[in-house]
Amino acid sequence: MRHHTLRHKLAAARCSHSFSRLAVLLATALLALTARAQTPTPDATGPLLTPAQFLGYRLGAQFTPHAELLRYVAHITAHAPGRLKLVRYGSTYEQRPLEVVQVASAETFGRLDDVRHNNLKLAGLESGPGQRQQPAVCWLSYNVHGNEAVSSEAVMQVLYDLANPQDQQMQDWLKNTVVVVDPCINPDGHDRYVNWYNRVRSQGPNPNPDAWEHHEPWPGGRFNHYYFDLNRDWAWQTQQETRQRIALYNQWLPQVHADFHEMGPNNTYYFSPAAKPYHADLTAWQRQFQGVLGDYNKVAFDKNNWLYFTREVYDLYAPTYGDTWPSFNGAIGMTYEQGGGGAAGLAYARLDGDTLTLAQRIAHHHAASRATIQATAERHDELLREFQNYFSQAASKPQGEYKSYVMAAGNDPGQLRAFTRYLDRNQIRYGFAPKRLRTRGFSYASGKTGDVTIEPRDVVISMYQPKSTLVKVLFEPNPTLEDSLTYDITSWALPYAFGLKAYALAGRLDASGPAGAAPAVQGSAAAAGQPYAYLARWNSLQDVRFLSRLLQQKVKVRYAEKAFEAEGQQYAPGTLIITRAGNEALGGRLDQLVRAQADSAGTTVMAVKSGFSTTGRDLGSSSVHFVKQPTVAVVAGPGVDATAFGEVWHFFEQQLGYPLTVLGTDYLSRVALSKYDVLILPNGNYTDVYNDRSLESLKTWVRDGGRLIALEGAAKFLAGKKDFLLKTKIADSTAIKKELKANPYLALRRYGDAERAEAEDAVQGSIYRVQLDNTHPLAFGYGDTYYALVRNPLNYSFLGKGGWNVGVIQKNSYSAGFTGSKARKELSDTFVLGTQDLGRGTVVYLGDNPLFRAFWQSGKLLFGNALFLVGQ
Repeated sequence: MRHHTLRHKLAAARCSHSFSRLAVLLATALLALTARAQTPTPDATGPLLTPAQFLGYRLGAQFTPHAELLRYVAHITAHAPGRLKLVRYGSTYEQRPLEVVQVASAETFGRLDDVRHNNLKLAGLESGPGQRQQPAVCWLSYNVHGNEAVSSEAVMQVLYDLANPQDQQMQDWLKNTVVVVDPCINPDGHDRYVNWYNRVRSQGPNPNPDAWEHHEPWPGGRFNHYYFDLNRDWAWQTQQETRQRIALYNQWLPQVHADFHEMGPNNTYYFSPAAKPYHADLTAWQRQFQGVLGDYNKVAFDKNNWLYFTREVYDLYAPTYGDTWPSFNGAIGMTYEQGGGGAAGLAYARLDGDTLTLAQRIAHHHAASRATIQATAERHDELLREFQNYFSQAASKPQGEYKSYVMAAGNDPGQLRAFTRYLDRNQIRYGFAPKRLRTRGFSYASGKTGDVTIEPRDVVISMYQPKSTLVKVLFEPNPTLEDSLTYDITSWALPYAFGLKAYALAGRLDASGPAGAAPAVQGSAAAAGQPYAYLARWNSLQDVRFLSRLLQQKVKVRYAEKAFEAEGQQYAPGTLIITRAGNEALGGRLDQLVRAQADSAGTTVMAVKSGFSTTGRDLGSSSVHFVKQPTVAVVAGPGVDATAFGEVWHFFEQQLGYPLTVLGTDYLSRVALSKYDVLILPNGNYTDVYNDRSLESLKTWVRDGGRLIALEGAAKFLAGKKDFLLKTKIADSTAIKKELKANPYLALRRYGDAERAEAEDAVQGSIYRVQLDNTHPLAFGYGDTYYALVRNPLNYSFLGKGGWNVGVIQKNSYSAGFTGSKARKELSDTFVLGTQDLGRGTVVYLGDNPLFRAFWQSGKLLFGNALFLVGQ
């Protein structure tokens, strides 16, 4: 399910216990070996087996490990080679296979590739006329949240139906439909849940909600290997599973996409139509067909007297989900939610007195799957017509005020390269400005419309292209929000997310200019074999990655605290300096290392012939500081938000490639912190992690030279504690009393308005302009502002003496997204990020999380500063 702070009645219980990673891996291996010993190898010469015949137990009797699920998938496809095709499209971080099954009638199967290419032609993404006289494509995605494990049980029955030649109804539907089935999007999370549940379950399932089997340990099975929510990664594609899936999805572009989930066990079943808000760029047809799909499901559920609800909770607004992202790519996207989830297990005693069983949950998802295929088949003519019209209108009559988006060529080259790669993955076309042009446009930096200058080689994204709706959704500075009771973040514009200087223009712009490709090493000494030094500007994640790799290669690196000029080039504070002096032991390898790592990291390096600066400090100045390679630890376990920890873990392993030691909260008090230079506390509730005694030990470590990085809830935990300068703002009781005296009825509230009143305190992922002190190392590489994606009212006082207020939100700093009226007051003149000296060490407060979901690229340099530059 999708967690929603404003609709907590549907939220699944959070996990609260730790488990051994080694135990889980051993359990996985043992279960897989046991399953292989008990289950025969698929044999295409034998009969087509039902799931119960193949597994040796009826569906709903127990949860099936991923390896066994895939063995059944292989059995199914082996028995219908002329109608079902198994395609492996990737693997997870834990090396579990990712597969889809492509299903068609015998008449269509031989031309599956023609159907796929024709879909792309209908969308205008391949040349040539597309034909509408073909089957519609229906893509079914199961188990994106691992502990919503009913999906991977139900899918086996769905696949059996698709393969069974005796199921005449299904075979008739396949005459007009190609079905793509992804049986498990998140195998790592699925097996984490299933292996735990099969280990702790009672011999007979215990429906008592107090039983062990209904209480998952930390971090739960919802997330992937790095504890990312894959259902919030469709638009951003930060995770390996998502990137691989999107690559395949974009080769098909289905007309219908259904995403199967679970919610809390005391709920019934949800299907479309979705709740408001609908994003403004969903077409009238897409909105209408939400109701059509609901009608097909109503027939199935009413026939069986099953309870369900529609038009509540699950909206179609943010582009992050398995219903919205496909919708903005021309599909009819929908979410299905079954009551259950990780807490439900095999049987669960509900509040209404009934017992919810896994078998019931399977039956509901199975019925919804068939209804979706039926709707696609019976309405395939309309689906194909509107699909073609969707992309045709997008290319010829794009919606919205702006018709061109421009990213300045002067942006950081590495960040710009990361941005264009993102466009490539999403089939978004772009070009380059051929000449200088003065025009009017909206500046993302200022938030205002005025005169702007387009320079040669600026990246130009035109709205006159098939994916223009997706472009509008991703680039629009402040999307329209019809209802504040939405599910997730409400702002996400890519120029803010990537930290790029950008403009939105009302007119169409020429994009026929050549692209500029600069070598990794430049400068007057670039051609020389051994220059005096290499200089690397410090502007983006790519530069942090470059530093990380050099340090691990034992290259001595320094950074400039002050601005300087060398050989006609200006260099800002934070510039990395790699001199030959101090690196003599590397000999000629120094040049090879610098060049190779610059090219690999995507950063640009300048080679200089001298250590003399024409203005500012020379390269040997005392204001040029040595960067010590830090030993880093991060805290994980109960008390720590699993996704917040995962964001740190993923940042180090997948983005920096820098060593990180994970310390569990259950043994943290026994760890000798003196072995570590940096300790990271991700978002969480640390009340049970740090008692008074252990907090004193932590402060002693900082005073002895340690660097503590506290993010979000960890910073909030430290606020107000002895010796920590961070304080929460005190409410103005006089103003409150005055307000109540003027209107004593303010205290009266309507019960029916409670949810909407709660929204007054909410920040739904809004973009705020943070004022920076960029003379401080924590803000090196930035201008005087940084656009943050704020999700909580911070409400902190400015740090007093001994602290540095590096980033603050001043009055009128709101840029985009929904912020409740009360939260807006708190997000005014508030501390966001800064540092405090404590003894010989430093405390870094990051009230807002710059690593959120790994997609807010512009914040990652802040974290790199905290990690490598602060306190050196």
